[in-house]
Order: sequence, then structure tokens, then C-alpha cells
Amino acid sequence: MDDIVKQAIAKWPNVPDCYGWLGLDARGGWYMRDDPAQAAGPFAASAGGTPQSRGSLLKHEKLIDFIQRNYESDARGCWFFQNGPQRVYVELEIAPYVWRVHSDFAITAHTGQAARVQRCVLDELGHLYLETNLGFGLVHTLDMAYAADAVEQGLWVPQPADAATLESRFGYVLSPQLLHKK
Repeated sequence: MDDIVKQAIAKWPNVPDCYGWLGLDARGGWYMRDDPAQAAGPFAASAGGTPQSRGSLLKHEKLIDFIQRNYESDARGCWFFQNGPQRVYVELEIAPYVWRVHSDFAITAHTGQAARVQRCVLDELGHLYLETNLGFGLVHTLDMAYAADAVEQGLWVPQPADAATLESRFGYVLSPQLLHKK
């Protein structure tokens, strides 16, 4: 976490959390979800369908870098961006991380952090996930050829999983906003 963020938390410890305003898609893209975007429907779709309302794709590189440096999860498995003293909870399309796979089978999170593969998971929809020392995430669609090579070489052995159980099995929450409303 950035030092300036830690200082802001110390200075203003009681800033309310923010829900529903930020989303992470299945390709590692960050989306700002204003009131109209939130009113149009949820960020993530159920049963592998298309999301109803993403919002606006963030393109400002320094803002994206700031978000990614301050991206964490809480004890409930809700992922958030620590924006100064305020936690901005993230709506996840599919998983908390999106993994980029390199030709040498090294992996990097959408946040730029390198990780080590601990387990490979394949759901009934054909999505390939990796559990790593950083956490659980989806392999980016552009890197499936490298991932297939890792599987063919026996480096990764996909374990079957039901997509509906991944949240509870790997301890993350797709929609902190829905959890907050309960």
C-alpha cells in the first residue's frame, strides 16, 4: 500500500466504505460505475452470461497503477481499492485476479505482480483458473495457448470445478455491494 494512503487512513480513520462504483472485468480492465451504470444492472452476470452494466472503462495509466498498487481483500473475501482513507469495494466479473501467462510459463497478475502457480482449475464453462501464492484468478483469454502448452507438458494439471462453487471454495466475493445490502 502506498505511504500516502497509509497516512490518509491514519488522519481520517472513519471514512465510510464505497460500494458498487468500481468493477474488474475478466480481462483485467477496470470500470468506473456511476449511478446510471449501477441502476442499469449488476456488473457480473450469472451463469456465464454477459454483464448487464459495466460502466466506463478506465484508461488513465497512472490512475490504474494507483488502483493496482492499493488492491487488497478483507477478511470476508471482498476485494477493494484503498483510495486514501476510503475503501472502494470492487465488483468482480469472474475472479479477483486475471493472470497473464508468458512463454516460459511465468505468470503475472493484472496488477503487475509475479506469482507462483499452486493449482490449476477448469470449470464446466471452459474457464481456466490458477490458484497462486497471491490468490485465485482467471487466465487471460489471450494467453490460453501458453496455458494449453503448460497443461500439455504436465506443468499444470487442471482439476475440475463447478463455476458456481468457486467463490466459496477459494474465498472471494464477486459482489461486495450485494453482500453489503444484506
